[in-house]
Amino acid sequence: MMKQLLSLVTLIMLCCFASIATSKELIREFKGTESKTTAQFEAKAPWILDWHASGDYPGSMVLQVSLISSPDGKYLGKITKTNWVSNGVRLFDQSGTFRLQVKSSLANWTLRVEQLNQLEAETYTPKPGAIE
Repeated sequence: MMKQLLSLVTLIMLCCFASIATSKELIREFKGTESKTTAQFEAKAPWILDWHASGDYPGSMVLQVSLISSPDGKYLGKITKTNWVSNGVRLFDQSGTFRLQVKSSLANWTLRVEQLNQLEAETYTPKPGAIE
């Protein structure tokens, strides 16, 4: 009986630690179809921006997303620019308060700001062409 109880406790602890080690936390999500500057959000390094663009006019649509510091409005760089139905993820290693500047034409977009833990950040493999 004691052996079974110990096994059960060990299994529960492993499940708890596994979920903590691999859980992203949603900080903010923004959706839209028009150009705008988002509400500010606070993120602690490491964090990612997971973006999705869709639309009925691939090749003619535009989505450009830039990172802006808040509240001073300083331009920190372009995250992505596309004319196609697409998606991507960018990893950031700086903490702070930010806004996203979105320029959009004929595009539906979703931007998810997610907090990562250090283990998730270490396993992230970026595409070439990080923030410009």
